[in-house]
Amino acid sequence: MQSLDTRTRSPWGTLAVLALAQFMVVLDVTIVNVALPSLQAALHFSPDDLQWVISAYTLAFGGFLLLGGRLSDLLGRRRIFSAGLALFSVASLAGGLASSQGVLIGVRAVQGFGGALMSAAALSILTVTFAQGRRRNIAMGIWGGLAGLGGTLGVVAGGILVDALGWEWVFFVNVPIGMLLLAVTPRYVPASRVEASGPRTFDVAGSVLGTTGVLAVIFGVIRAEPLGWGSFEVLGSLAAGVALLAAFVAVEARSADPLVPLRLFRSGGLSKATGALALNGASFLAMFFLTALYLQQVRGLSALETGLEFLPMGFAAIAGALVASQVLSRVGTRPVQAVAAGLSVVGLLLLSRAGVSGGYVTQLLPGLVLFGAGITGIGVSAQVVAAADVSHADAGAVSGVVNTGYQVGGALGLAVISTLSTSVVTGLLATGSSQADALTAGFRRGLVLAAILAAANVGLALWSRHLVPDADQLAELAAVA
Repeated sequence: MQSLDTRTRSPWGTLAVLALAQFMVVLDVTIVNVALPSLQAALHFSPDDLQWVISAYTLAFGGFLLLGGRLSDLLGRRRIFSAGLALFSVASLAGGLASSQGVLIGVRAVQGFGGALMSAAALSILTVTFAQGRRRNIAMGIWGGLAGLGGTLGVVAGGILVDALGWEWVFFVNVPIGMLLLAVTPRYVPASRVEASGPRTFDVAGSVLGTTGVLAVIFGVIRAEPLGWGSFEVLGSLAAGVALLAAFVAVEARSADPLVPLRLFRSGGLSKATGALALNGASFLAMFFLTALYLQQVRGLSALETGLEFLPMGFAAIAGALVASQVLSRVGTRPVQAVAAGLSVVGLLLLSRAGVSGGYVTQLLPGLVLFGAGITGIGVSAQVVAAADVSHADAGAVSGVVNTGYQVGGALGLAVISTLSTSVVTGLLATGSSQADALTAGFRRGLVLAAILAAANVGLALWSRHLVPDADQLAELAAVA
């Protein structure tokens, strides 16, 4: 049973607040990437440890999305949205003030947790604010479109802030926006929650086990480069991660009200769609991380110049999503996902041929555009498959699962690819190669590995379920996903 705030509020005012909050959450992923070289120099990060600036955020965000959705339903959606917004804003302030690696990584994890609470609650609020149908589809389109725009503009905004004011401002910029949204939330966002007939359960154990299990696996992968795969620390971390993830599955299987209802995976459609999104997240985060470092540390670009060179990829990603949405109703999900994954592979392989010097238009632009168009095409088709057989009662759980798969897959992929790329750089520097040549070789190795993950998505697409939704079904499925 839903408990709703009956005071009159404009639903479009509600949408404006929620969309701006989601814009800020997504912007924070890309805005930090262009600041990585400045962060590395200021806080003395090693190449292995630098990836935690990204991974701490994505892991916490993905690991606690499901818990955020549950908390918002039972404790109050506006309350959890406001709590997440406040936590995100305070953590942003602390990030700009951080003076050590450990503090910044910890703050990024808190930011991710706040973002998870905020994002999950916002989606729930939109669902109960707009009735199913055309108005909800429009609202979801605006919400998702602004989120995508946040990712695109983040690279440019980050470059401007780093060059003009310093790396600290990629965090400080969130504070005034967050405070403004907190001030207007009671006026524009209605309060609602689910009135539980029985005891309220949050499955905190499942959330903690899943997140710490993935964290342990990533830690083991990262430590393998300096210590070797056979070291006690690496093997112990990997074994602990596997044990924690096994415990997570056991807890979810026995729970009467699990965060992840395992029955949803019986059809196979959700499993394959989540796998596709995880591979997509892995190739995207690794490409973004490596390319941002390459452009600044090898080619000597400023943060703003780096952001501008990424901009065509963002526009290609928006175009790819629009084209995929139109084509899906004609040819179906399987060919769209396969072609989009193929575009990603070609884009990454083209990027992997870039050298220490060379023209942007010939060496980088084609790969960035193809990769951008491909990753959103995969995302649109996979989300439609994930939501195909889902009842509206399970829509929130499915949305949480696919988003978690994307975030956790991204963190794992970044850890593996960054570690293997760093080993190439370290080996070449030890044999007397120049820093530029060594970094370029590591960049190339990483993009080839990302291309292999994208190629796996081609195979997964051919193995996945084929759906040909009509225009109305596509709009409804996209809203559910």
